[in-house]
Amino acid sequence: MSQDKQTSPIANPAPLGLLGFGMTTILLNLHNAGLIQLSIVIVAMGFALGGAAQIIAGIMEFKKNNTFGATAFTAYGFFWWSLILIWIKPFSKISPADLTSMGWYLLLWGIFTLLMFVATLKLNRGLQVVFLSLAALFFALSIGDFTGMKSVTQIGGYIGIFCGASAMYCSLAQVINEVYGETKLPV
Repeated sequence: MSQDKQTSPIANPAPLGLLGFGMTTILLNLHNAGLIQLSIVIVAMGFALGGAAQIIAGIMEFKKNNTFGATAFTAYGFFWWSLILIWIKPFSKISPADLTSMGWYLLLWGIFTLLMFVATLKLNRGLQVVFLSLAALFFALSIGDFTGMKSVTQIGGYIGIFCGASAMYCSLAQVINEVYGETKLPV
């Protein structure tokens, strides 16, 4: 017997998307803060959890008719894939990224994120923290690239570690609260 898709509930995809975003953001920003080198570990995490898991979560949010979640997870999932393409430079006839082009890339993501933050003002505090700190991260990294000041990029790295940790908290709070059927961790 097949169920009607309108009445068949699907699991909440947000914890997966937030976890993919959070863990990958922490890992990359350990690099931006100067604590670890950029390596295949970051690239692999960015492709799998940062990219694929968020894109899957975004597609599931489309199915749940959640425009905010669908836009956020799908866009940031593809952010990770685009960043990986920038790093691995698969197109030999196209100039690689320079600090100015990366500054613009990050600035555009910062503007998008700041506007998504405005939408979180109708959502929970946890998401407000994630999106506001993510906007600050993008702006700091953009300024670091535009000016060439490594210290600004390092500050951005620490903002990114905080941002990623806040996303992981929001992810796990949703899982734990759902499993227990009550609010154990507030968001």
